Amino acid sequence: MHVLPDDLKETLKGHIGELVDEPELIRLLKKEHSIVTVGDMVTYTVLKHGFTPLLCIVDFILERKAYPGEMKTIIQGYGRTHLKIKNPPGTITDELWNAIQTVYQNLQDQPVCIEVDGEEDLASLAAIYLAPRGVTVIYGLPNRGVVVVKATEAHKQKVKEVLDRM
Repeated sequence: MHVLPDDLKETLKGHIGELVDEPELIRLLKKEHSIVTVGDMVTYTVLKHGFTPLLCIVDFILERKAYPGEMKTIIQGYGRTHLKIKNPPGTITDELWNAIQTVYQNLQDQPVCIEVDGEEDLASLAAIYLAPRGVTVIYGLPNRGVVVVKATEAHKQKVKEVLDRM
């Protein structure tokens, strides 16, 4: 299990990858074949624009509150498989880590939706680190935009440095 220490919280307010707005995200997604979304608003945005992630990771909470039923209905309707995982705030449990790893190892079984009971915020770290070559991970930064991260060795190394401190 990885637990976020207080001294890393400020580091994670930054981002790895490209910070974009919604129109730029849609433009970039037209060039991508294998995407993973982490977060409810990002997942909803991607789905409503007709893109199909290999994997989405959501917790059905938006800015610490429940959100409109239409969003939840669209997200719940996505995916061939829905996995329910417990993951407390500030952690990446072994259960979440292993679920992401299993999805990547069985991409023929996609699309998959991991529904987190707790918080999915740190799941982007595992999603980037474990991603096979060619996967692009998308996650939101509240009130700032959307981060688009290609699963390159350089990005994985940056994530590993964070994970090693957890």
